Amino acid sequence: MSPRFVLLAVAAAASLATMGTLRAQAAEPIQPIVPAQQVNLGMVELGKKLYFDPRLSKSGFISCNSCHNLSMGGTDNIKTSIGDKWQQGPINAPTVLNSSLNLAQFWDGRAADLKAQAGGPIANPGEMAFTHTLAIGVLESIPAYKREFKQVFAKDKIDIDQVTLAIAEFEKTLVTPNARFDQWLLGRKDALTADELAGYNLFKTSGCVACHNGPAVGGNSFQKMGVVAPYKASSPAEGRIAVTGKDADRFNFKVPTLRNVELTYPYFHDGAANTLPEAVDVMGKLQLGKTFTKDENGKIVAFLKTLTGDQPSFTLPVLPPSSDATPRPTPFK
Repeated sequence: MSPRFVLLAVAAAASLATMGTLRAQAAEPIQPIVPAQQVNLGMVELGKKLYFDPRLSKSGFISCNSCHNLSMGGTDNIKTSIGDKWQQGPINAPTVLNSSLNLAQFWDGRAADLKAQAGGPIANPGEMAFTHTLAIGVLESIPAYKREFKQVFAKDKIDIDQVTLAIAEFEKTLVTPNARFDQWLLGRKDALTADELAGYNLFKTSGCVACHNGPAVGGNSFQKMGVVAPYKASSPAEGRIAVTGKDADRFNFKVPTLRNVELTYPYFHDGAANTLPEAVDVMGKLQLGKTFTKDENGKIVAFLKTLTGDQPSFTLPVLPPSSDATPRPTPFK
């Protein structure tokens, strides 16, 4: 057998193995997370500063990272977030991790994309409690920001579109690839234990994948909370009806991603479930009409923990100093 023939045979075998892996992936309802593609690095760096800058709030105390803490799974791990003057928000803060994969933003989908979402909290009186005009005034008063905005956008004036574009570009990079489950999808069959694999099979056969599918394991549809039996929420939020005005959309919420779900407690739009076993139990009963045994619940939870991927890793930004002309914050009273 000639060396050339051997090389061709090895190449063909490798190609067949790759095709086999791709076919196996295609047969699964969940696909691997991939790193962010085609981002504007200058805009990302600017957006990172803005994401962490509390001067975009009236109090000078709250930033995007306050409610979507990148050290805590991209959320704040409390039932509902705390805003200006210690106001308790009406709804649980969804994780910002992998949010670029969502079909829309916010639980009710009122923002079409990350850019549309980024401007909302700044002007929300219950959150950052500023106005877009005042926020731009702060940025315009900081010489280093003026220079960086001009470098990135090639414009002399800063506007809110530039701010939200930059924050959205940074948020696009907040994906979490390389979860053990992704390694399993990509062919590393020892990446999951027997219990974790059994949990995934239960997740599929019980019907969870009808809503929790795709790369984000959710985030790609709106579904009714409480299909088999009504859900008694502790939040006044009624979901998609707030956007469409249609009664049929009452209590329809965007399906949350299950990526990194072990980090993003408490669960549901009202933050009512404190633990994964509790969330699995409620979802089984109210969405599927199924009561999981303790063993089944434990195996599903074990699977869900394999969805934790590599967390975003970057150098924290050094924010440019305020100038003498920069408006000072209004403290809480």
